[in-house]
Order: sequence, then C-alpha cells, then structure tokens
Amino acid sequence: MTRQTIVIAHNLRSAHNVGSLLRTAEGLGVTKVYFTGYTPYPISPNDSRLPHEASKISKQIIKTALGAETSQNWEHRENIEEVAKELRSQGYTIAGLEQTPAAILLPDYRPADKLAIILGEEVDGIQPDVMALTDVQLVIPMFGQKESFNVVQAAAMALYHCTFI
Repeated sequence: MTRQTIVIAHNLRSAHNVGSLLRTAEGLGVTKVYFTGYTPYPISPNDSRLPHEASKISKQIIKTALGAETSQNWEHRENIEEVAKELRSQGYTIAGLEQTPAAILLPDYRPADKLAIILGEEVDGIQPDVMALTDVQLVIPMFGQKESFNVVQAAAMALYHCTFI
C-alpha cells in the first residue's frame, strides 16, 4: 500500500514557514503541496505577481527550503474550496490539523490511503469556513504550558505519523 498524502497550506503568512514546509514535505514523500489563500509561494511559470515581489518572496522561501522548492511538487491555488472539492472527488479524506472539540488525537488516528491535511494560519489556526471543508480534525496532544506548536512543526509530526502508521 502506498499512501498518497497532500498538504494544503491555507493563509500562512511566513515565507520561512513555507520554505520549511516544502523541505519537510519533500523529506516525507508528500505527493503535493497546495498553497491557498494568501500563503506565499515560490516563483512559478506564468507568475501573475509583480516580478520584484515574486523574487523577494521566493528568496525568503529558498532560505529554508534548501532546494525543496524545485524538488517538491507544489501548486498555488487561490481558492481552497475548489481544491478541497477536487481532492474529495478523487477520493481524498480531508483532515484539518486543529484543536477542536471533535478532533481525534493524532496517535489514535489511522489515516486513509488518500489523505489531504489542511494547515491554517500561524496564529489563529483554521477558520470555521475552512474547517467546514474537512471530514475529520486531528489534534496533537500538548504536555507543556504552550497552547500550540509552530504550524510546520505540527505538520511534520502529523505527516510523520501518517507516513509510517
């Protein structure tokens, strides 16, 4: 069995987090990363951004991606609803990595063969309208005093679990 895992990074604001996410995804064999909403993304063919803006953002991403921006399959799509609808029609289970009352503890989760994990904003997490797109929510147990992990650290834990379970 080969699991197909996709990451949807929605409304992340940090280019450094995007680079780190690309590197993590590439290292764990993620099928594809979608950058949706206002998440920064590397320069791409037919880039619609102003060249100096795209170049500045791409340089920040490259600092932490260390080449994964070219080896990891990724795509920028503005509309997360369209991405979720397409993935669901292809048989993907859509999971939100977020602290919700209905969330399943990550160690207890048995991932589907086709899984898409949504990551939300660094500070506010996944917004309710985006959470409505999910089939399941996953939460990483916390044992310290902080309320949450960095979005890429959380993604790394979830992806590692879903890759090797």
